[in-house]
Amino acid sequence: MKTSERTLEDQHQIYVDNLCCSSEESLIRGKLKSLRGIVDMKFNVVTHQMTVRHTSDIQVVLTALQEIGMNGMLLEKKQPIFPTVNPRRQFVAVTVSGILLVTGEILSLMHLSTTAAGIFFISSIVVGGLGVFARAIRSIRNLSVDINLLMTVAVIGAVAIGQLGEGAAVIVLFALSLVIESKSLDRTRKAIGTLMTLSPPTALVKSNDGEVVRPVGEIGLREIVIVLPGDRIPVDGIVCNGASTVDESTITGEPFPELKRTGDAVFAGTFNQRGTLEIRVTKLSNDTTLAKIIQLVEDGQSHRARSQSSIDRFAMYYTPAVFVAAICLSVIPVLLFHQPFQEWFYRSLVLLVISCPCALVISTPITIVSGLTNAARNGILIKGGIHLEELSRIRCVAFDKTGTLTHGRPTITAIHTMNSLSIERILQIAVSLERRSEHPLAGTFIDYALSNNISIADCEMAEFKAIPGKGVQAMIEAERYSLGSHKFAEDLGICSSEVEQVLGKFERDGNSVMLLANAREVLGIFAVQDEVRKQGKSALNALRRLGIMHIALLTGDDKIGAATIGDELPIDETRSGLLPDDKVLAIKDLQRQYGKVAMVGDGINDAPALANADVGIAMGGAGSDTALETADVVLMADDLAQLPFAFRLSKKAISTIKQNIVFALAVKAVFIALGVLGFTTLWLAILADDGVTLLVALNGLKLLRLKQSP
Repeated sequence: MKTSERTLEDQHQIYVDNLCCSSEESLIRGKLKSLRGIVDMKFNVVTHQMTVRHTSDIQVVLTALQEIGMNGMLLEKKQPIFPTVNPRRQFVAVTVSGILLVTGEILSLMHLSTTAAGIFFISSIVVGGLGVFARAIRSIRNLSVDINLLMTVAVIGAVAIGQLGEGAAVIVLFALSLVIESKSLDRTRKAIGTLMTLSPPTALVKSNDGEVVRPVGEIGLREIVIVLPGDRIPVDGIVCNGASTVDESTITGEPFPELKRTGDAVFAGTFNQRGTLEIRVTKLSNDTTLAKIIQLVEDGQSHRARSQSSIDRFAMYYTPAVFVAAICLSVIPVLLFHQPFQEWFYRSLVLLVISCPCALVISTPITIVSGLTNAARNGILIKGGIHLEELSRIRCVAFDKTGTLTHGRPTITAIHTMNSLSIERILQIAVSLERRSEHPLAGTFIDYALSNNISIADCEMAEFKAIPGKGVQAMIEAERYSLGSHKFAEDLGICSSEVEQVLGKFERDGNSVMLLANAREVLGIFAVQDEVRKQGKSALNALRRLGIMHIALLTGDDKIGAATIGDELPIDETRSGLLPDDKVLAIKDLQRQYGKVAMVGDGINDAPALANADVGIAMGGAGSDTALETADVVLMADDLAQLPFAFRLSKKAISTIKQNIVFALAVKAVFIALGVLGFTTLWLAILADDGVTLLVALNGLKLLRLKQSP
C-alpha cells in the first residue's frame, strides 16, 4: 500500500451555502460518487449542511463542490450552524423584475409601443432570471436535469415563439416562489435557532483574582460560575452554594419552577429566578444537555422519514421524465398528426412549468423539522424524522414499571428479620451492597434509617458483583452476602417455608420484596412499595384515544407486585419476573402480534428492549446521557403526560405530509390536463404552482403552533 494513500476513515460536516433542495443534493451526490474514498453522505437542506464520511483528503471534497458551483465551508466538530438567509437581494430582484413586467404589460395593453414593451419584458427576464439561468447552466455542465433547467427552457421557448410577456411572467412568479420557499425554510431554521439563544455567550466566573466575565466556551470543568437572579444559567453543573427557583421548561417542558439547593443539578439554558447560585461546572459548553438537544434536532432532518425519502426519490426521476414528456408533446403531434408546431410547443412549455416539483419537495422537510422543533420546545426530543413518522404507526406500547409508570422512588413499608441479626445490622449490610450498584434502592434504605432514627455505617467489602435482573453479591467481613429478588433467593437455594410464608403476606399486600441472605440462609426481608404516577392513568387513556390497540407492562418485579400496578392502571397485559433479555423476547412477541411496538423505559436498565422496539422512548432524559444516546425519543421531564403529545404530534405531522402530497399532486394533475388540452397559459400554470408551494409550506409550519392538551 502506498504510504501517501489515506486508509483511516474520517467524518466532516460541511456548510453548503446554496444547498436548498433535493436537486442540489442529487447534483452533489452525482459528483462525489465519482470520487475515490467517499464512504457515505448525509444531507440537511434545512440547515444547508452535509456530512461526509471518507478516507480521502477533505480538500478533494471541497474542490469537487466548487467544480459544480457549490460553495462548501468546513465546520468544526459539534459546531452547530443555523444559516440566517438574507432574502433582500432575492426580494429586490423579484420586485424590480415584477415592476418591469407590469410596465411592459401596460405598454402592450395600451398599444403604445410594442418595441418598448418587448424591452421591458426582456429586462424583466434578465433581472429576475440571472440566478435561475446560472443554475441551469450548472445543471447542463453536470448532465443533470433540475427545476432551474425546466424553467430556463420554458422561458427561452416562450421568447422564441414571441411570447415575451408570458416568459417574463414565468420568471417573476418562479423567482417569487423561490423567495417564498426561502422564507419558509428560514422560519423553520429560526425556530430551531432560538434554542441556541437560550444559553448566554458569557458567564461570571469565580477565580483567585475575583469575579471575572469570560466566554462560556473557555470555561473548564470544576470551575465555579456565579448566576445572578434573572439570568440564564450558562453551563451544566452542580449547585455548590446558594438556593433559588429555576425555570427548566426550556429543557424539560415542565412549566413549574424547581427549587435548587446545594448538591442539585442545573442545566445550561434554564432561567434562574430569585436567588444567587454558585455552580460547579460538570460539562463543557459543547457537551451540555442543551447543546446535545440542539445538535440532535439539527441532525434530525438528516434521519429522514420514509415519506421524505420517497418524495426525494420520486423528484429525482420525475423531473427528467417531465422533460422527456415535454419534448414528446411538442414533437409527436407535429410529426404524426401534422398539428401546428407553435401551438403544441407552447403546450409543452406549460407542461414544463406546471410539473415543477417544488411544492412536493419542500412540504415534507418543513413539516418534519417543524414537528421536531415543536417537540423539543415541549421537552420531547425526537431523534429524526424517521422516528417522528414511526410513532404514527405504533399500535402497541410496552412500559417498564419502576421509574416509568411509578416514580422510581420506592419506600420500605416493613422489615422482617429471619434470625438474631438486628434491624440496624441488616440495614447496614443492605446499604453497603446497594451503594455499589446502580439500583435506586440504596437511597430507600438510607431514607428508612433516617426516618426511624437508626444509625448506620458503610461496611468494607470485596468481590462486589451485580447480577442483572436479580441482585448483588459481595464479601463483607469474610462472609458472602446477597441482596436481591425472590427469584434470586430461589436460585441460591435458600428459600424455606417460613421465608415463603412471609413473602406471601408481603406480596398479597401489593409489596415488592428484597431479601438479604448469606450463603446459608435468608437474614431479612424488606417489603417495598413504589407509588404509581398520578398522570399515569390519564396518559394511558389518552394513548388509547390516539389509536393504541394494546398496552403492556414488562417488569422484573414479581407477579403479585406487577398485578397491583396492572389493576390500578388501564393495562391490557402484564408480564412479570423479566430479565433484560426476557424483555427483548417480549418485545419481539408483541411485534408478531400487533405490528409496530414502542417501548417506554428509563433508558438505562431497559436499553436492550429500547433498542429492539420499533421506537424506544426514554423517561427523564434531562441529565441522563444514557437516555439521550440509547432512545429514539426522550421525554426530558420525568412526566408521562408528554407521551400522548409525542404521539399526537407524530400523527399530525404525517397527516399534514399526506395532505400536502395529495393537494400538490391533485393541482398538478388538473393543470397538466388543462395544459395538454390547451386550456391554460404559462403564467397561470406557474401561478398555480406557486400557490400550491405557498399553501403546503404554511400548512407544514402550522405544526410549530400545535399545543399540548391542557
